[in-house]
Amino acid sequence: MNLFNDIRAVVIEALTKMAEAGELPQGLDLSNVAVEPPRDPAHGDMATNAAMVLAKPAGMKPRDIADRLAARLTDPRIAAAEVAGPGFLNLRLAPAIWHDVVRAALKAGVDFGRSDMGAGSRVNVEFVSANPTGPMHVGHVRGAVFGDALARLLAFSGHDVTREYYINDGGAQVDVLARSAYERYREANGLEPEIREGLYPGDYLIPVGEALKEKYGDSLLDRPEDEWLAEIRDFATERMMGMIREDLALLGVQMDVYSSEKALYGTGRIEAAIERLQSQGLIYRGVLEPPKGKLPEDWEAREQLLFKSTAHGDDVDRPIQKSDGAWTYFAPDIAYHWDKIDRGFDQLIDVFGADHGGYVKRMNAAVKALSNGRVPLDIKLVQLVKLFKNGEPFKMSKRAGTFVTLRDVVEEAGADVTRFIMLTRKNDAALDFDFAKVLEQSKDNPVWYVQYANARVNSVLRRAREAGIAVDDSTLAAADLSTLAHPAELALAAKLAEWPRLVEHAARAHEPHRVAFFLYDIASDLHSLWNRGNDETALRFVQEGDAATTQGKIALVRAVGVVISSGLGILGVTPMDEMR
Repeated sequence: MNLFNDIRAVVIEALTKMAEAGELPQGLDLSNVAVEPPRDPAHGDMATNAAMVLAKPAGMKPRDIADRLAARLTDPRIAAAEVAGPGFLNLRLAPAIWHDVVRAALKAGVDFGRSDMGAGSRVNVEFVSANPTGPMHVGHVRGAVFGDALARLLAFSGHDVTREYYINDGGAQVDVLARSAYERYREANGLEPEIREGLYPGDYLIPVGEALKEKYGDSLLDRPEDEWLAEIRDFATERMMGMIREDLALLGVQMDVYSSEKALYGTGRIEAAIERLQSQGLIYRGVLEPPKGKLPEDWEAREQLLFKSTAHGDDVDRPIQKSDGAWTYFAPDIAYHWDKIDRGFDQLIDVFGADHGGYVKRMNAAVKALSNGRVPLDIKLVQLVKLFKNGEPFKMSKRAGTFVTLRDVVEEAGADVTRFIMLTRKNDAALDFDFAKVLEQSKDNPVWYVQYANARVNSVLRRAREAGIAVDDSTLAAADLSTLAHPAELALAAKLAEWPRLVEHAARAHEPHRVAFFLYDIASDLHSLWNRGNDETALRFVQEGDAATTQGKIALVRAVGVVISSGLGILGVTPMDEMR
């Protein structure tokens, strides 16, 4: 049940009749007509921009359109249509409509707000994709939570979603991993490790060295690097990926697919992707002008094989092969995205760290070219998390081995708290994670505030059951809700009506943080109504000696609990029935 869509359909029908009657020109584009919550609740329950967006193409004054539209909105659900200002149209709905919303929530349960908007569209969400050179650190946590919540949101809105991890195991960093692991292997054999500059010094490689000793004994000690590098690289990479999988599971993240960059080499896949671009006249040999600022690693002042990415919106063309014939980092990424397109996805989403901002235009250009513009790519950049400990910023360095791991954060704050807090800012805004604040019990801690609201819902249900009042969902859905007449109660029911609309808007924008914001707002409304009941007995959820009225009020409370549980499910957070 999306009440906003339902009322929009009423508005569209009225506009269509206006055109048929000659009150509006025929053939107007009505796609931008919207029905949404008003900025000021005092103005009504809903508002439509119809008159404002149609005035110019219709060659009419907005006020004239609004007046005529208001006269045609005779649907019984609309109690009043009021024209304001130059042509804003505010709508007030009959109280019974809000009662229907409560019933719909109770009947649907946690599926309330679930949508078929995606119509089964196949979406690939690639996220995390951390280099397999060590355990995940706090910088990866936010991307993992964001990607998983986005995948859940898209699935809830009717998309067929695949979660994918791209293993960056084809570059020089895995050779560094192998050399670092070899030093720990030497250490396991009683030798002093030589952790020279550029190697990974973290203690997490000590168990890898011990496992290497268990497998090879001392047989690799006197062999040259070219004899052991590839074998130890594969061994260490596999161990690191096992650690990463465990870390993701600790956070409640489960990938559907793990794809290997290394698997693209020597298979012809990179060459096939480049050939597809070449067939479109987008590959040529040339020399690029030196970029401004710091030179990237893949730039050479020599003739190279280039991708004409400027033909698809990029600022400059991009090298895909060096003068010595080796592929640049960009080439396998092109092939990987071509593989995703070839697997039949209708939409691709990449979740990158903020340091990958320079990749956005070139990757979009490649996907446009590879798919002939059929498959959209949305790259979401996730900003850094600033971690505080004991009131002081806590710095980390993956190479120095002093970084804070994902496991450290989850074990300190808990998976649910970690996930919720990571979604309290838009993905491209920096986020502060203060261990003290995320665990405190106050309104300033959004996850506690939302969980407390859900606990209060369950406490009301327990009190009613103890009083012998039936409060199962089917009984509450059939209860007399006419006693829900106070403006504060109707306002809370109206907030419930926004949930299905919020889900669709958040899914279209690929912004799961909107769910966290909504949950905080509806929890705040519930707490406010609860507190008012302390002074106004008529607003208390349990009315002593009046089971029928109690059931009506608890129906509203339980409906709020349904939405909170549903929203927390999208965020990957377990609802708490009681606070301890």
